[in-house]
Amino acid sequence: MRRVYFLLLIVMMLWGFNVSALKVLVSAIDPVMLTAIRIFTAGITVLIITYFMGFFRLPRKNELFFIIYIGLFNVIAHHIFLALGLTRTSSVNTGLILGMGPLLTMMLSIILLKDRITRLRITGFVLGFLGVAMTTLGGGAGFSALSLGDIFIFISIFSQAISFILISKLNPSFDPRLLTGYMLTIGALFIGLTSVLTENNFSQLSLLFSWKLGTVFLFSAVLCTAFGHMTYNFAIKQVGPVETAIFINLNTLFALIGANIFLGEPIFKHHMTGFVLILAGIFIGSGALEYILLKRKQRNY
Repeated sequence: MRRVYFLLLIVMMLWGFNVSALKVLVSAIDPVMLTAIRIFTAGITVLIITYFMGFFRLPRKNELFFIIYIGLFNVIAHHIFLALGLTRTSSVNTGLILGMGPLLTMMLSIILLKDRITRLRITGFVLGFLGVAMTTLGGGAGFSALSLGDIFIFISIFSQAISFILISKLNPSFDPRLLTGYMLTIGALFIGLTSVLTENNFSQLSLLFSWKLGTVFLFSAVLCTAFGHMTYNFAIKQVGPVETAIFINLNTLFALIGANIFLGEPIFKHHMTGFVLILAGIFIGSGALEYILLKRKQRNY
């Protein structure tokens, strides 16, 4: 269990730093086009990794249906609406809406999986969201009026939450890491089709052959997307969708750290307060506090 949580911590760090990487990339290349190429590269990378790990195989007909079905939420809807939303709303609104991800996953888990979540863990989820809100709103920009971009971002995070529930119910004979590779590859083809319909300037892709953008692209595609999604989906199957979702709040923390290191953006006191709330939320919401209290109670008996 500790190993899975440590891997989730690494993934959240990569995803947080990926925000800075994507800011650099989308400033030069159309977001939807970039998303298609990045996800396709990640999907092929995951399939190659599964081959060398010894569990690569072609999906059966019934499994192919579930790959496309889950990929519709996890890859296609999530990434298309995220890419479209980022260009139509503020970073403050985006941060707050993305911070709702763990709460949405928890609610869907209760409704669809009939999971029982204790009040203490619910408190952890609320603390995590408050931490995200504080780090996002504390800069003074404020939450702007609801826009079409906000709706796109919400659809994106809601689609991802649904996919987490579906992955947790995956047939145990199909490895979630192999599922990730197929979902990313097939999903990228659909996103690529969307890019063809919305963007005609494909010459932008030549910019990826420069050493700077090329290095940033490979970091984003191979480490953040391929390794990150492969590991996260594996963790969902190991510890459950709710337990893994609470770690998503760390994205905000590492995104700010990455922006400070790579983009030179400052970190203020309200960020530090938000960090503390996020960490407290993860400690409580992941069940770690309950585990410690249970062990202490058992020792007293």
